Amino acid sequence: MTGELILVVEDEAPMRRFLCTALASHGFRVAEAGTLAQAERAATEYRPAAVLLDLGMPDGDGLDLLRRLREWSTAPVIVLSARDREDDKVVALDAGADDYLTKPFGTSELLARIRVALRHARDHGRAGATDDPIVAVGPMRIDQARHEVTVDGELVHLTPIEFRLLALLARHAGKVLTHRQLLHDVWGPRDTHQTHYLRVHMAALRRKIEADPARPRWLMTEAGVGYRLKDE
Repeated sequence: MTGELILVVEDEAPMRRFLCTALASHGFRVAEAGTLAQAERAATEYRPAAVLLDLGMPDGDGLDLLRRLREWSTAPVIVLSARDREDDKVVALDAGADDYLTKPFGTSELLARIRVALRHARDHGRAGATDDPIVAVGPMRIDQARHEVTVDGELVHLTPIEFRLLALLARHAGKVLTHRQLLHDVWGPRDTHQTHYLRVHMAALRRKIEADPARPRWLMTEAGVGYRLKDE
């Protein structure tokens, strides 16, 4: 028995019970969620080793949860969906899914894919249990699960783009991230040449984060290359 915890995100109760029973009978621990809101809370609380994610949820699209998880968690995500078009699979994989299984599927195939995902996670040091949604850098405390940022204990209101940009820099604090890396991870692969996006949002971030935006202490520009969040 592995004892690794799997989060099952599925709104249809019979399917959710089937998945939980199948996983438990093969030695996995299980947490379950019937809505995206429940799933996000469970992911934050339990730090699952892997996530099984249905896309058609009552309170939104599972892809939205996938993107939010990828802001702080590296736990493998296997999408389970009735959507069988190639475009749907590509979008999910581009959003950060590790695998995509079309309904209906067999239990043996599902378990095999879970084993493969967990093995890859271990091989690449991506065990979900080690993820921490809170990153602290200098005076900043970034709660990636709650999308909250405080500076010196004071809550700072950021736009969604500003938050994703700051969180990405914080996860790589002390390292230079190129313009292309930042654009790809924050805006998507189609916008990797739109460097003016970065200038505008970095200026806005500095106004909200830095004591003196004209002479930044934390959000540093690496001329001609990209940006770096200073780590002291």
